[in-house]
Amino acid sequence: MKPDLVLTNIGQLATIGGSSQEPRTGDRMKDLAIIENGAVAIRNGIIIAVGTSEEIDSQITEEPFFPPVEFPDMLAIPGFVDSHTHLAFGGSREHDFAMKLEGKTYLQILEAGGGILNTLKATRQASQEELTANAFSYASSMLSSGTTTIEAKSGYGLDIENELKMLRATNALNTMLSTEIVSTFLGAHAIPPEFEGKTDDYVDLVVNEMIPRVSEQGLAEFCDVFCEKGVFDVEQSRRILLAAKKKGMKIKIHADEIVQLGGAGLAAEVGAISADHLLMASDNDLEAMRKTGTIATLLPSTAFSLNADYANARKMIGMGLPVALATDFNPNCANESMFFTIALACYKMKIQPREAITAATINAAHALGRGESVGSIELGKKADLLILDCPNPEYLTWRFGVNLVHTVISNGEVVHTKLGP
Repeated sequence: MKPDLVLTNIGQLATIGGSSQEPRTGDRMKDLAIIENGAVAIRNGIIIAVGTSEEIDSQITEEPFFPPVEFPDMLAIPGFVDSHTHLAFGGSREHDFAMKLEGKTYLQILEAGGGILNTLKATRQASQEELTANAFSYASSMLSSGTTTIEAKSGYGLDIENELKMLRATNALNTMLSTEIVSTFLGAHAIPPEFEGKTDDYVDLVVNEMIPRVSEQGLAEFCDVFCEKGVFDVEQSRRILLAAKKKGMKIKIHADEIVQLGGAGLAAEVGAISADHLLMASDNDLEAMRKTGTIATLLPSTAFSLNADYANARKMIGMGLPVALATDFNPNCANESMFFTIALACYKMKIQPREAITAATINAAHALGRGESVGSIELGKKADLLILDCPNPEYLTWRFGVNLVHTVISNGEVVHTKLGP
């Protein structure tokens, strides 16, 4: 065996192996399949060997292209997979935040020109190149904090031209960064002002014109919808998702975030790969998700930014639902860090540290249909992994608010490291 790169003498190597076919549930979420004094061999961006340092050293027949690198007393985990973000948008919302702190309501912020209408206006005014540049900055920050796969939604254009522009802007990042960008069409994110009071007409536009254009141009792998009171009801959401599914797109859904509308049940009905948020989901709908294998993607930083209650993660894990974690990075929740997301999940949702790492890696990979290629450190998978400045998984959440990344390897390339020249 002749590797390009060998990482060796790793204090603890959390492979999270054995779950490429389906996400981990229940007690299995705590099993990180740790190898003490581990090693990983990489060639052409792919993992070609995983084991103890002694085992890997015995398999090397020719010197690696680069000298082996040792990481004693450190923790290696798969690269983070952020399976729910709104990566591209125009403008920013720091002034909204200041108004919120002054006690202004959401409606008052809207009347002052803030809120989603602010982002809508700025996104429509921005060029595709400007949106790409903004998204590049955010994605680069995520990569330096260990996120090697990022889902990116549209949803701030809300007309044909600008939704397509957003998707092209994020797709362009795949040629600029080692991070993999997975695109999701979210034309049904809100009702644009020109369709106020005419939601069914806007649904017609999404179904009859937007989805066919997105599909024909191959701009998005997934379709999502914000199924919520005052936005898109269950029937409207069903119509949109089934139209996208008919065009070959995979399905996601923003479900039961604010009220118990039945979005989680709809996710199970239409075969969604994930239902996200789920703060208000009913037990019956969660059980339906469990039976169909729909992943519960939880977004604790959204609850943090809204000062709202958190999803009942312990109940979901206890009933055998596969749980994933994501940042929900967006103009109203500008969190780029999976470290912060994991800390919130542990402190506020009572997820155990090892469960949280599973939720942010292999389970999140399954929430993007990529469990067979990323999310664990196993033979034949993409070499996406992190070396962390911590001795064990529990340390990662004990020392919260810190980027613990020592080295990021994405697609076999060292893209960030403290090793020095």
